[in-house]
Amino acid sequence: MTDSYIAVDLETTGTSPQQDHILEIGAVKVKEGRILETFETFVECPVEIPPFITGLTGITSGMVAGSPCLQEACASFMDFAGEEVLLGHNLLFDYSFLKQKICLCGGSFERLGLDTLHISRGCLPELPSRALDKLAAWYEIPQEHHHRALDDALTASRIYLKLMEQFRDRRPELFEPGPLKYKPKKTSPITISQKRYLQDLMKYHRIENDTPLDTLSKSEASRMIDGIILHYGRIKR
Repeated sequence: MTDSYIAVDLETTGTSPQQDHILEIGAVKVKEGRILETFETFVECPVEIPPFITGLTGITSGMVAGSPCLQEACASFMDFAGEEVLLGHNLLFDYSFLKQKICLCGGSFERLGLDTLHISRGCLPELPSRALDKLAAWYEIPQEHHHRALDDALTASRIYLKLMEQFRDRRPELFEPGPLKYKPKKTSPITISQKRYLQDLMKYHRIENDTPLDTLSKSEASRMIDGIILHYGRIKR
């Protein structure tokens, strides 16, 4: 069992670590049940945020515009998290995105983790739902901004403390951190022709972009090109 961890949560444009993008990272540094520090950042998104995601999270393309690029955001999170155990609700979802994107930027990310969804399934099988908001209501933990990264990371850490207090003596095996396993999928980097065309499109339409194009995959670059053409139109010769 551990009482020192980093609770983490992400908001993303979808569910695929290879094809979708991180919009927001929230994290909480906890030691002996006390919150020592928090971390939150938006992440520059190279595509238009789907309306469904905006409806769910409240995050718009305007809110993330001018935010740190993926490489900068991931580096800042890794500095904050260090080598600590990660904690989250359905943690493998967040970990898979982080590892995929960190590897895309040339880094590596191997961590131990604790999943409050897994723990709650073992400890509270009688509940009809063990979704984050339902567990928060069960334990009377207030949530002001559900589906925002920092608020959900805080909620997960508070749920973990409640579960620890109630069940660690009865089910100690559930509170042992284990290795997080996700194998990043190989992606083809942006091509030279895609990079040149993107640069020409952004210059032609006077679009400001802080995302380093070299960090985009071939498929991400293609979707970014399609999004610009759909929104602004093609280059007229």
